[in-house]
Amino acid sequence: MKSNEELLQVLMNHIKELDYIHAEDVPNIDLYMDQVTTFMDQHLERTKRYPEDKVLTKTMINNYAKNKLLPAPEKKKYSREHILILIFIYYYKNFLSIGDIKTLMAPLCEKYFNSSSSLNLADIYEELFSLEKSQADALQADTKRIFDIASQTFCQAAPQEQELLRRFALISLLSFDVYLKKRMIETLIDDMVPAEPEAHGKKAHQKAPKEKE
Repeated sequence: MKSNEELLQVLMNHIKELDYIHAEDVPNIDLYMDQVTTFMDQHLERTKRYPEDKVLTKTMINNYAKNKLLPAPEKKKYSREHILILIFIYYYKNFLSIGDIKTLMAPLCEKYFNSSSSLNLADIYEELFSLEKSQADALQADTKRIFDIASQTFCQAAPQEQELLRRFALISLLSFDVYLKKRMIETLIDDMVPAEPEAHGKKAHQKAPKEKE
């Protein structure tokens, strides 16, 4: 097991090496499902925790379309905008339910999917992901701050126990941050549900199926 100091450097490197699929990298031609899964696997491979993890499968895509997260393909082909939506779903599904993602993405799909307006999904995608660099810098600074706090904990413990306890403190502090932000995100999404069908919206969240590979 790496020391906490060594692990901090690994975490900093992870943040520094973060990248995303640029809108111009997404093919501007319609793709069949096999081509979509291949594209996603190639471009998001570095985001996988384990080599055997799946970025996207045919079953996932069918499940997204079935649950109205993804507009239906045209003649079994998926457009550039379909792929952009799939990228959003890929990131959100790590911490949001299928029901929450549907609530979040539905207005964007309705207004900007195949839109003839001056603003389209590609513009929205590129503007959001262009903020990645500034957010990564802020995340590095905040991670270092949390690491320094964790490094000052359990001073009363025996030296041979401090490394483990401080690792636990670091994970707990990071988890607390994730938990609070997740709750804030859920509050924002809940506010997007119209007031009248609120009960229906809650049922939709409760009945949202688990993702299948």
